[in-house]
Order: sequence, then C-alpha cells, then structure tokens
Amino acid sequence: MTDRPGPRRELERIRESAGPGADHSRIALGAGPLRERLRAAILALAFARGAGSSTCPSDAARALSDDWRPLLPWARELARELARAGDVRLIQRGRSLDPDGEWEGPIRIRLAGYGNG
Repeated sequence: MTDRPGPRRELERIRESAGPGADHSRIALGAGPLRERLRAAILALAFARGAGSSTCPSDAARALSDDWRPLLPWARELARELARAGDVRLIQRGRSLDPDGEWEGPIRIRLAGYGNG
C-alpha cells in the first residue's frame, strides 16, 4: 500500500475492504489497458463514496498516475459514457448534466438513482 494520501490510497483501501467498488478497484490498480483501468477507477470511487457523495474525474486520473492531467480528458469522456449507460449521473453546481450536452468546467460523478444534485 502507498504511504501517500489521496485517490490512489483510497482505491487501495476500497480494494482491501471487499466492499462496494472492490472489484472495480482491483481492475483500476491492475495492469490492464489504461482506459479500462480509468473507467474502473471512476466506478470504484463512485461506489465506495456511496449515495450521499460524489467523485471528480480528476480523482480517478490522480489515482492512476502522478502525471494525471493528460488523463483528464479521457476520464471526462468515460464519465459521459458511464452516464449514457445509466451507471452514473454527472452533476455540475447541483444540477444534473446531459451526458450528450455541451458543458464546461468542473463536474462531479454520482451513482445513478440517488438524489437530484
């Protein structure tokens, strides 16, 4: 386990807990293709944080790489794909976003089916 705090450490705790998101966390921390690992990191963080919270695409990117900024566009696109599939909802300033809509700025990712914002 890593000594540094942050999303990577959170994924490691999720994996070890065998609770919500553990299977996704194993994939995210594995050696598979980066795109699959990033998708799994988004889901692991969303599941583990639960209905009352959310995650940011940058959290997933930071969990996988110290040089996370190049991963951020992928993370945002994967969040759109997950929202289209109904797995998550995208939130900005307390309101849901259309995954096919045009939007800019920071977003949050929440499990689908929980609350409005």
